[in-house]
Parts: sequence; C-alpha cells; structure tokens
Amino acid sequence: MQIEEPQKNTEQPDNQTDLDAGGSSLVFGEGDGSFKAAGGEAGLQSLVADFYRIMGERPDARRVHDMHSDAEAVSVDKLARFLSGWLGGPKRYREKYGKIHIPQAHRHLDIGVEERDAWLNCMKEAIDLQPYAPEFKTYLITQLRVPAERSRTR
Repeated sequence: MQIEEPQKNTEQPDNQTDLDAGGSSLVFGEGDGSFKAAGGEAGLQSLVADFYRIMGERPDARRVHDMHSDAEAVSVDKLARFLSGWLGGPKRYREKYGKIHIPQAHRHLDIGVEERDAWLNCMKEAIDLQPYAPEFKTYLITQLRVPAERSRTR
C-alpha cells in the first residue's frame, strides 16, 4: 500500500466527534478527546506494541525498525509517551525526556519518503487492529502524517 504524499499545508482536518465508552461525546483534536478515543494510556500502549511488532515483521519497514533496534524498549516508551501528550492526554514524554522537537529528535536518522511511508503503513496496520471507532482510525492516521513528514531528514 502506498501512502499519499502529505499536503504542504499543515492545517488539521476538521474535528470529528465520537462517543466514549460511557456514551459521552468526544471531539477529536479538542481537549483529551483523541486521547480518550485511543483508550487512554493502556490503549496507546497496545497501539505502540502492535506497531513495533508489525514494523519488525514487515520487510518494507526493516530499515526504519533497525534505526531503533538497539534500544527498542526506549523507542516504545518514547512513542507511547509522545502520543499521550500529542493526543491531549498527560504530557508523559515531557515528564521523562523533556520537551520534544520532532525534526531535531530525528536529525541523526536518514529518513526520506520511503522510510516515512513505511512508518505510516505500519502505523495504519497497527491502528486497524485497535478497537477504535472507524472515524477515529481515519482521523488518527491522517493526523500522524504531520509528525511523520516532519521527521524526514531528506
């Protein structure tokens, strides 16, 4: 599967609404709506575990996986913590690692279009395994294209 080239415009898509487990309305992209739609910290841990497992299994993602293979447990922790704050939940990344600046955090890696797309394809596959509402799955992979593009170093 080929991921479309992200638009140069980094505007967020329209916020979407879903219901949480208690029947309350969640607005993706507002407050902690996206964090809750992802199942909170436990849901993000599941997503990230599936993502790294998939990345380790897919030949097209081997190069990206190997960029972090020496410290995969640290990479798993960093991604789950980043997603928590990025989706409007607790700022777990900042608590442990400090402020993140995505381009600077990835500048030591050789990331181009092929690596970005492999990362996004693995993430889409992992998202599809989660018990998220279909609207949130679409919203999340669309949103993740922005930091994925900002991670490119070439």
